[in-house]
Amino acid sequence: MLESTEENPEVVALTVEQAIANLKHEDLSLRYYAAWWLGRFRVSEPAAIEALIVALEDEDYRTQLGDYPLRRNAARALGKLGNRQAVPGLLKCLNCSDFYVREAAAQSLGMLGDPIAVPALIPLLAGGVAAAVQVPGRPHLTQPYTAVLEALGSLGASDVLELIQPFLEHPVARVQYAALRALYQLTGDDVYGQRLMQGLESSDLNLRRVVLGNLGAIGYLPASNAIARASTESSFKIFALKGLLEHQLNPTQLDLSDAAIQVMNLMDSLL
Repeated sequence: MLESTEENPEVVALTVEQAIANLKHEDLSLRYYAAWWLGRFRVSEPAAIEALIVALEDEDYRTQLGDYPLRRNAARALGKLGNRQAVPGLLKCLNCSDFYVREAAAQSLGMLGDPIAVPALIPLLAGGVAAAVQVPGRPHLTQPYTAVLEALGSLGASDVLELIQPFLEHPVARVQYAALRALYQLTGDDVYGQRLMQGLESSDLNLRRVVLGNLGAIGYLPASNAIARASTESSFKIFALKGLLEHQLNPTQLDLSDAAIQVMNLMDSLL
């Protein structure tokens, strides 16, 4: 069965109509690919949204471990398509037995920006750091804490600061970074941005990439020079700087700020 990944899929030419139809195809691999394809190419037609929402409750494609690959791809796609019609279905996914479906749903709810999701996300932090341990025999924690923390930050859930704060001490660095990202978004306190920026000194390349993504997501301008100097591929640095730039642009003003020009110059230096 086709297991194209989000990061490195084998792209197959489809029309929008074919992709939507394939979400109901008897070949489960075609359903799986169609869900990815609709998200990858930002197909936001009503028929695509409706078909992906239906796929969130798919029972046909289930692995031997009991996971739901099609649901995962559908949840990821719906976050990219920006239609809040998907919110109720994604909220249901937060209760799915598949960790990766819960993770994809949390990420997409954060992207869709509807604060109605906050009360449903909070229970996934139940038990705090003590409960945030690795599931025996699986490569993940009990809940998708990184995705949940990032979503709460994006959704402006300032009333849950006390729930987020303890995760600064979680033993997994990615979870710590997600907590720092969320706390900076919710408070604007520079201490969180500075601590996140220190992650660029990590000896782990993958963690440095994660930090770049987080700094770009929060638009942390003081990190601009550190981002440009970071020991990672230029593509990751440019993507992070793009996030900083987007936070500096004002659609009501034609002139660029000095900060925006500085970031653009850094981006040019990496090309």
